[in-house]
Amino acid sequence: MGPGDVLVDVRAAGVNPLDVMIRNGEFKHVLNYPRPFTLGHDVSGTVTELGADVGGFKVGDAIWARPRDHRIGTFAESIAIDATDIGLKPASLSFAEAAAVPLVALAAWQAGPRRRYEMTRSTNCWAGMSNAVCRS
Repeated sequence: MGPGDVLVDVRAAGVNPLDVMIRNGEFKHVLNYPRPFTLGHDVSGTVTELGADVGGFKVGDAIWARPRDHRIGTFAESIAIDATDIGLKPASLSFAEAAAVPLVALAAWQAGPRRRYEMTRSTNCWAGMSNAVCRS
């Protein structure tokens, strides 16, 4: 664990097609993980330790995250994650629900920068994690 990392006790981990594709080597030209490695891209859990340079979080915080590439491994019991890759879990979500969101939300966000711009220009538009509701 580095000075900018947060150690997380994993309470739930999301399972994605990306995990299967990485396991099968479909991305090894881009993401070449040395074997053996632990899969898992989505996580929710509880902070158990903070690196020396970490601020904004405390031990016991409930978080959700999508660890950056080459730092995956959310199928483990605990994982060290760069503090810039985590956020406080919304209180309205269970740990299981929160673990289902990060990678899917990232994909939705990356899918349409122009569409996001157009939607946010409207005062009657609310953008959510993976969809938007607009009224004219």
